[in-house]
Amino acid sequence: MKWNKQSLSGYAPNDIEMKWYDFWERNGYFHQEPDPSRKPFSIVMPPPNVTGQLHMGHALDNTLQDILVRFKRMEGYNVAWIPGTDHAGIATQVKVEQQLAKEEGKTRYDIGREEFLKHVWAWKEQYGSRIEKQVRRLGSSCDWSRKRFTMDDVCARAVREVFVSLYEQGLIYQGQRITNWCPHCHTALSDIEVDHSDVQGHLWYVTYPIIGEDDYIMIATTRPETIMGDTAVAVNPNDERFKKYIGKKVVIPLVNREAKIIADDYVDPEFGTGAVKITPAHDPNDFEMGQRHQLESIMIMNLDGTMNESAGTNYEGMTREECRKAVVADLQELGLLDHVEELEHAVGHCSRCKTTIEPFSTKQWFVKMEPLTKAALKAVADGETKFVPDRFAKTYNHWLEDVHDWCISRQLWWGHQIPAWYCDDCGETSVSRTDLTECPHCHSKHIHQDPDVLDTWFSSALWPFSTMGWPDETADLKRFFPTSVLVTGYDIIFFWVARMMFMTCEFMKDIPFEHVFIHGLVRDSQGRKMSKSLGNGIDPLGVCEEYGADALRFTLVTGNTPGNDMRFYMERVEANRNFANKIWNASKFVIMNLTDYDASFVPQDTNLTLADRWILASFNDTVRKVTSDIDTFELGDAADAVYNFIWNSYCDWYIELAKQRLYKSDDEQSKRTAQYVLVYVLTHTLEMLHPFMPFVTEHLWQHLPHEGETIMVAPWPQAQLQWDFVSDAATMNTMMEAIKGIRNMRAESNVPMGKKAPVTMVPADDRMASVLRTYEAYFHTLAFADKVTLLTPADSKPENAVVAVVPGIEIYLQLKDLIDVEKETARVQKEQAKLEAEIDRLNKKLSNPGFLAKAPDAVVAKEKEKLAGYTEKMTSLTKRMEDLAAL
Repeated sequence: MKWNKQSLSGYAPNDIEMKWYDFWERNGYFHQEPDPSRKPFSIVMPPPNVTGQLHMGHALDNTLQDILVRFKRMEGYNVAWIPGTDHAGIATQVKVEQQLAKEEGKTRYDIGREEFLKHVWAWKEQYGSRIEKQVRRLGSSCDWSRKRFTMDDVCARAVREVFVSLYEQGLIYQGQRITNWCPHCHTALSDIEVDHSDVQGHLWYVTYPIIGEDDYIMIATTRPETIMGDTAVAVNPNDERFKKYIGKKVVIPLVNREAKIIADDYVDPEFGTGAVKITPAHDPNDFEMGQRHQLESIMIMNLDGTMNESAGTNYEGMTREECRKAVVADLQELGLLDHVEELEHAVGHCSRCKTTIEPFSTKQWFVKMEPLTKAALKAVADGETKFVPDRFAKTYNHWLEDVHDWCISRQLWWGHQIPAWYCDDCGETSVSRTDLTECPHCHSKHIHQDPDVLDTWFSSALWPFSTMGWPDETADLKRFFPTSVLVTGYDIIFFWVARMMFMTCEFMKDIPFEHVFIHGLVRDSQGRKMSKSLGNGIDPLGVCEEYGADALRFTLVTGNTPGNDMRFYMERVEANRNFANKIWNASKFVIMNLTDYDASFVPQDTNLTLADRWILASFNDTVRKVTSDIDTFELGDAADAVYNFIWNSYCDWYIELAKQRLYKSDDEQSKRTAQYVLVYVLTHTLEMLHPFMPFVTEHLWQHLPHEGETIMVAPWPQAQLQWDFVSDAATMNTMMEAIKGIRNMRAESNVPMGKKAPVTMVPADDRMASVLRTYEAYFHTLAFADKVTLLTPADSKPENAVVAVVPGIEIYLQLKDLIDVEKETARVQKEQAKLEAEIDRLNKKLSNPGFLAKAPDAVVAKEKEKLAGYTEKMTSLTKRMEDLAAL
């Protein structure tokens, strides 16, 4: 038996938290070697950006993972939690380019690719460890010896193997397609790198003359600057208004190009005029329509968003905004602009530089998705991988069932450079697992590698197995793959979860994880998404410094239900710091009373009091509930259960009832029994709380009698069957209800705390009478009872007393000598007068037809709720006046 017998000072989280993290890491408690004798449990940490900074989403995600990992470690599982960071291609490159411009006044093109990448690696070395330190501050017990980086040698080898393998299968190809293009960053973007926001725009109605007829067809467009790239006008084949025009030709305004009027089911007859211009090179839907109808695709913009020669000499060199103004003016002058309407519509912007995205038809590398999605869909349909909550499986299925080929190339320098080489002599393209120095087809030395890099999501899609050393068959891969659970937010199911699923199913022929545990977003106290623009973000590290990481973690998990957003209130953080302080003070009390503690003493059942048996039974129930809740990912419910047990049962009740036995010097066995139960329940409750609040629990556990070196690897608490005192627990609950009944009567009557009151109780049967006689001291200790009198149901009851009834007991409290009846009557009458005024006001308001017609339903409901509360309180005050009148 070990324990640190030094006394505890006041609770100061900053004094203990990093001390214990250093202790755990230094002693290797986060690391476990593959051990076939135990069940495996593994998690791969969703990799934050290598140059990123911890935000509340990270804090929530890491807290949930750490709870599961610490729980499974204590349950005896062979645990591996693999951390890592993502190279974050565009985000990191943008930061380094900004630094280069600020410090040296240069662009990446000025210094060249090789020199620029040296700058990026230097940036990564300088800032890459920042978020790792921040994750440590939160208490995340991940195995840092296994950490990975999406561009380290292990991951780079996996990336190249996957790319080449898919290429060899014909599942990676080059093609000309529409992509999200950022004219400022000069790269294609994934959907997740595009922020859509509503902007106030216009709908321009333009007439396109029909060739050979004195007629026209009118279209409506939000982008008149792309008219010069039109190669068709489309209508819905079922739209009676336009059937006569199908097959005819129009003149494209401003460029005088002939174009056909086509019919396509995609056209919405309700939008605009029902006829739309088709610009295949600058709109994703138009591109698909162009493919179906073999339309010409004309690029009228340069990669920087300016107009090129195909736009015409009048517009060449203009920005998109300048061109729009010029085109509208020219259409008006030609008499082709019919009218303009205001329109609010969603426009995509680059998430990094906020530039408006331009859909561009460019040559890119793509992954054929359809052949890869089948296994990923089947894995979820068959229940091999389960979503928690299961409703998110629909989101996952919907995206995979309607997925388009994935554009994986990015026009960046930072990232995994595409392993494709082009021969300048024979024109062949060669893809290789190793770097090429000559063309495999003609052996020419005149070859060059594709300058593009892979989408960041390509490398992170391999995360469940690349982190474990694949394509080598490592010991970690054999033991810890597939992983047990992925913890992630619902906002990246499309972009990351689905991609990990289909890549893993393809290359490992297995699922990447058994469960996908989905959490929501952390919003501010008003329910708004935290963002820089709103200025409502909260720094988790600042919260840790002020209140402690334990308080922050407990706040993030309590009240949190799988898949749902949560609101963050600083008041709750403060309350949870108070909870930690409550545990600290309770532990301090117990430790102070262990000076003569006998670690070898184990009480017999006959030594246990009613309160002992109740707290042990309650502890059993709490262990079962917390264990079950964590196993089913109801972490918020688990946290609430252990909170209620510690605060309400152990601290507020059991410690108070144990005090009289600790201070008794004439009954050594009773004292030792109280010590045993106090230590047993507190020690194992700290173990149960440890996954949620790791720091304070470790510190207190070390100061209590315990086995082992750290609470981290202490066995998870187990319910002891011999302590399932169901009947005794029920009896104690009745006693507690009686005590609470007396407390409530005293509070309602404003009895001063220092004054004790005589209590008369009428038990319903002899068994309850025996219990009340045996444990009469509980009422003296916790209900401020002076004299306790027991009556039978047949006895005359006290007059001039207030009465409370709990199951099995009637309670009479005589207050005449404890309160100033006249003064209390006046106080109640005054409160009644205030309530009457409020009830009258609300009744008039709720009977006013004008208010009911104009007020929102929520406001009306709130007022009705107030009225019901006031009416209930008035009933209570009326009863109080009756009791006072009887005194």
